[in-house]
Amino acid sequence: MPYLANLERYDTMTYRRCGKSGLKLPAISLGLWHNFGGIDSFENGRTLVRRAFDLGITHFDLANNYGPPAGSAEETFGRLLKEDLASYRDELIISTKAGYYMWPGPYGEWGSKKNLIASLDQSLKRMQLDYVDIYYHHRPDPNTPLEETMAALDLIVRQGKALYVGISNYKADEAREASRILKRLGTPCLIHQPKYSMMSRWIEDGLQDVLDEEGIGSIAYSPLEKGILTDRYINGISPDSRAAGPSVFLKPEDINEERILKVKQLTELAANRGQKLSQMALAWVLRGGRVTSALIGASKVSQIEDAVGALRVLDFSEEELSRIDAILK
Repeated sequence: MPYLANLERYDTMTYRRCGKSGLKLPAISLGLWHNFGGIDSFENGRTLVRRAFDLGITHFDLANNYGPPAGSAEETFGRLLKEDLASYRDELIISTKAGYYMWPGPYGEWGSKKNLIASLDQSLKRMQLDYVDIYYHHRPDPNTPLEETMAALDLIVRQGKALYVGISNYKADEAREASRILKRLGTPCLIHQPKYSMMSRWIEDGLQDVLDEEGIGSIAYSPLEKGILTDRYINGISPDSRAAGPSVFLKPEDINEERILKVKQLTELAANRGQKLSQMALAWVLRGGRVTSALIGASKVSQIEDAVGALRVLDFSEEELSRIDAILK
């Protein structure tokens, strides 16, 4: 049967303005970093995307190298768009990125104009799209002038291949300079995508202030610290977990006794708030409104439902925030 989206999909989702732009993003966005590659179940990916959209998640985040194999997540999403979401294209925010290694030779990574434009052309073909809503430079390039990288992003918008541009993994001073170059060119930086969680707070050391000053939104990736800020590893590493497999993103040594003890204490605090630990972790990232959206990954529908459920309780008392800091000190 053809897919028909839930008519009530916008009734309960929270949408936040992205920086000083006119664009709003859902407080929870779905990333296709894992579970949408060529080695994964297409039908499971379809179920995840459908449920996300039915819950009001309009933003789907990709990159050229997501898979595995690299590029296959975009191919999967392109098929989902064609078969399920074509009639809803104008209700979707689709983002992709370039900057990490994608193909051999001197033009297959980093931040040259050659790389960024060639990569986006490939991404558009894989997703069967005329344009993406947001195009990111995925990481700073120490060897390419920032002016060249930002000029490429500006050109891409002027070519109509992206509506907005963003940056990812840029430090505070790099983000400030990138933003000012883009403003001079006439294409403001919409958004920054940094890693941010209760256990990884580097953006609080200047980057958040820069984003506020420059009017740039933010979307936090790994808000659950690669799954550590969930109840999944409280009793150790289960055989079916990502840490037990060949993942290069989470290693068994990331989950030690000290961390498990902290997770147990945080789980107890979350229960007192009426939340799962994963929900409290998402709420913590979104607290105060400085982060526009939390970017989650999912392998099960229940994980998406839990994430959206976190939006029901976003406020923290000073006592709760102090307790979290004490646990993670």
